[in-house]
Amino acid sequence: MVEAAEAQAEEAVIETGNEENDEDDPSADEPKRKFSKKEQAELLRQTVDTVGRIGAAGEQIQHVISVGMLTEGWDAKTVTHIMGLRAFSSQLLCEQVIGRGLRRTSYDLNQEGMFDPEYANIFGVPFTFLPHESPKGTAPQPTASKTRIEPLREREEFAIRWPNVIRIEHLFKPKLRLSLDGVEPLTLSASDTPRLVELAPVIEGKHDFSKISEIDLEKLRGEVRLQRSIFESTLSVFEQMRPSWNGSINDLFAQLVPLVEEFIKSDRLQISPPLFGLDEVKRRIFIRLNANRIFNHISGAIQTENAQSTALVVEQDYPIRSTGDMKPWDTSKPVIHTKKSHINFCVCDSTWEATEAMAIDRSNHVAAWVKNDHLGFEIRYIFNGVEQKYRPDFLIRLQSGGILALETKGQESQRDRVKREALKEWVKAVNENGGFGRWLPPAVSRNTDDIPEILESAVNW
Repeated sequence: MVEAAEAQAEEAVIETGNEENDEDDPSADEPKRKFSKKEQAELLRQTVDTVGRIGAAGEQIQHVISVGMLTEGWDAKTVTHIMGLRAFSSQLLCEQVIGRGLRRTSYDLNQEGMFDPEYANIFGVPFTFLPHESPKGTAPQPTASKTRIEPLREREEFAIRWPNVIRIEHLFKPKLRLSLDGVEPLTLSASDTPRLVELAPVIEGKHDFSKISEIDLEKLRGEVRLQRSIFESTLSVFEQMRPSWNGSINDLFAQLVPLVEEFIKSDRLQISPPLFGLDEVKRRIFIRLNANRIFNHISGAIQTENAQSTALVVEQDYPIRSTGDMKPWDTSKPVIHTKKSHINFCVCDSTWEATEAMAIDRSNHVAAWVKNDHLGFEIRYIFNGVEQKYRPDFLIRLQSGGILALETKGQESQRDRVKREALKEWVKAVNENGGFGRWLPPAVSRNTDDIPEILESAVNW
């Protein structure tokens, strides 16, 4: 059965069969009354609504064919041929219709790591759209086979649950302090800090490179003051802590300034190569240009050390989420079968990840595990003053009952360190709150051989 769309239907062809001979019908010669357009529309509606119903107007209908126009808003990814039967009233309408056929049918990468070209064949009313035609004999390539990823009811015993945390509210101590011994050193590298910038004006949305100009950042030496850099870094920490501060706002800023200043002037802040750090002017410039890095590094240490208590703010409608909440989805990426996971397959983004997933699945220390893909398990963190979301690679429930968040990572950036600190804070807050299981300190896998050692250490923790 094909539905006839009222708003978009161009025409409807109704084909009937077994037409009776009306030669013996005495009323055949009688003049027939013409129906009005409204009556014709109502008759057509009744006929279509009663297709195949004995004794009704649509009893003899065999086929209903609806021809609809592809309009804006219809996102169909399987359109490969478009037939135009009438002239377009505008170029814009033409582009909207043809645009429905420009949705990709396959997002699989070829051997060169690129998408294969796809084409839509256009017939009918001539028009000008794009000065390109597909090569002769070119046909849409079939998409790679898809694998359905979904939770299995028979594996409910392997389900993993977690609190759906929106944010973590802190109650800070009225007197702030910072122990530099507990703060990891931060190295500002000269090779990672730009010292020469080229600027070009933007005219009509494009850069005019004929009017490019240079800015030598070292010429800022006369304008850079160390105290100003300290204030800028302090202000970023202040903005992050202010919503949870119960005392005077002025008192908060006044306490943060000496803490940030002490860190910047200490040996915990290093500059590489050391020659740049010996030059006081260059040191001030490097601190000024890396104010965001200093903020990202020290803000977590200040908040962690001075947090008197924490409170979880969870989503009211969905306070607890589970692997069983994952909506089924399809993928063409490589997958591996799982035995101890609530999800039927593990989608692998790399050989490294596949190797670690198999090691986790076979470990005797593991009671259940899942790859954090399409699950919604996210840790919110602040980086460069902007809220981001961090998704650890694996969630593992051990035989001891503890839950471990595991990340696979080779080289580590400052963003990765900020993510890790946010996850540690999340674990600490969840454990203090209670009621969501016992979460273990998060772990990081640096290579495929360290999984057994990580799992054994987590079980004995």
